Amino acid sequence: MFIETETTPNPATLKFLLGQEVMYAGTRDFRDEEQAAASPLASALFDLGDVTGVLFGRDFVAVTAAPGVDWSALKPQVVAILLDHFITQAPLFHAPSASGIVVPAEEEDDFGDDPAHAEIVAQIKDLIETRVRPAVANDGGDIVYRGFREGVVYLAMQGACSGCPSSTATLKNGIETLLKHYVPEVSEVRAA
Repeated sequence: MFIETETTPNPATLKFLLGQEVMYAGTRDFRDEEQAAASPLASALFDLGDVTGVLFGRDFVAVTAAPGVDWSALKPQVVAILLDHFITQAPLFHAPSASGIVVPAEEEDDFGDDPAHAEIVAQIKDLIETRVRPAVANDGGDIVYRGFREGVVYLAMQGACSGCPSSTATLKNGIETLLKHYVPEVSEVRAA
């Protein structure tokens, strides 16, 4: 098994391309050791002590290091854990919690959508799914729709996108511009 690595726009995050499927559908973002307890792989990565975030994507694992951590020392440790996990075909998630492990892309917070705007919301979700998420996945991250209210689209940034210095520019100059162009009812995009 050969694992490629790619840098991401977030200097704290590296994307590890495994050349095989990691998640069948969706993504899973782990932001602390408590969340990582659902996955033997995520737990092992957090156990390194210098890892502050893990994102499982379709064919990659994005790992975020703590501030000031030297990737030249951490990278071989991460690769060793990934190799061991995938060569032994260990489960990605612990069996008792596997049923609810995929976070649905449509999960919404307290930004509730107005039912009168169902067609607008469908357009927004389609654009995010077909144009935004694939591009963001290339950078080791994910963007999840959280809601639309009073012209404002709320999105949650995950993986390399979470805490990335260019995430605000991505939201404002990229995603907001795209959504405003195709959906005139959109006036702004905010991070949830």
